[in-house]
Amino acid sequence: MRQETIRAWSLFRNAAGWYFGGGARLAYSLVMRVFLGMDGGGTKTECVLLAEDGHTAGTGRAGASNPTRVGFENAAKAVEDAAAVALREAGAERSDVAALCAGLAGTGRPENREHMQALLSAAFPGALVQVMTDLELPLSALPEGPAIVLVAGTGSAAIGRDANGNVLRAGGLGRDVSDEGSAYDVGVAAIQGAVREQSRGGVDSPLGRQILRQLGCHNWEEVLERIAADRDAVYPRVFPVVAVAADAGDPSARKLLDAAAEKLTELVRRLAVQLGLAGLPFDLAKTGGMLGRSSCFDEALAKSLGDAAPQARIVPLPFSPPEAAARIAFRLSQSSQRSGS
Repeated sequence: MRQETIRAWSLFRNAAGWYFGGGARLAYSLVMRVFLGMDGGGTKTECVLLAEDGHTAGTGRAGASNPTRVGFENAAKAVEDAAAVALREAGAERSDVAALCAGLAGTGRPENREHMQALLSAAFPGALVQVMTDLELPLSALPEGPAIVLVAGTGSAAIGRDANGNVLRAGGLGRDVSDEGSAYDVGVAAIQGAVREQSRGGVDSPLGRQILRQLGCHNWEEVLERIAADRDAVYPRVFPVVAVAADAGDPSARKLLDAAAEKLTELVRRLAVQLGLAGLPFDLAKTGGMLGRSSCFDEALAKSLGDAAPQARIVPLPFSPPEAAARIAFRLSQSSQRSGS
């Protein structure tokens, strides 16, 4: 119903603009403001569009937007593409965007964040733009107080805050130095293990054969060539194969997922110590594309976290990371209006 109302408003506004000046808008009286939130990483970019009443009026999805993996121009293009889908669904236009918050992996460094901020400000002229890391979005969705969020996706990390609001993170430094327990990390371990198995016996293991089918390769030489050309297009794609194999009883796949669960739990354990939360109650939430793909993995992670932090309260995120970003954009616009009034 809200989408239909927005579309009707858009048609009315455009018709009025045409009537009063050959299509020119009456900006002072016919303004529809929308707010965009983005959650982007090494695999995909998700967008949520909020209308002025604070309800979701559109969603969008596009490719990867981690600038350290796909480049800054490609990352900005993915944000624009996801926004275009959400705007079209809502019957709105880019010029209607009052504020945009983009939580993007790969923007932890100030220079990266500033570069993306400049690109998105140019792409959405007139809109307030805020860029932050994708890790900050789920933490902002939780109620105030001590909390940790574990992110398990293409990359991995944990981010948390203590009772005083101090925020720290563990991991999330990229595939070359961290991302332990991530889908990328599982893919690396799975391919290495499959290649070793084939080298020892001259025959591919069942998991190895499934990986080759998933990648559309005839042999491991082809796989290695593709890894050399673009490893981001190979390693994360192996995780779904491992997930399915583990649930089907493959022992090597289960071993890989158990190891990933332990590595992810170590991020939480380390961060709890750094925040002074070890032994104290705190909210613990999980998010990321690895979750819900394998009952074996979900159970292993739940057990590992329970053993490491029995005092933690496992809580769901009240809303998704892109919606959290959209809410930040909404508040950013409200704050700007108050300061300008």
